[in-house]
Amino acid sequence: MSRVGSRLIQAAQEAAAMARGETVPGAVLHMPPDVRAIRGRLKLTQPAFARRFGLPVGTVRDWEQGRAVPDQAARVLLRIIEREPEAVQRAVAG
Repeated sequence: MSRVGSRLIQAAQEAAAMARGETVPGAVLHMPPDVRAIRGRLKLTQPAFARRFGLPVGTVRDWEQGRAVPDQAARVLLRIIEREPEAVQRAVAG
């Protein structure tokens, strides 16, 4: 079997293991931030959270209900909101 074929088989086996919830050494999963939890810690409604951080309320709703997943830029913004919400609020307020 070729080296590429072996790698494909290994990747498929690792993907199946991860799907079963098994830990795969060296695998890195990029889980999207839990928007509902972040918003809950800040004690904000969806409209208030969206307004405070310059986001469309429909987008916040879609993220929380699993109809959409934050893209990379949104994930970065959400991580900053999670750690330094006041800084983001100041930046958005300009």
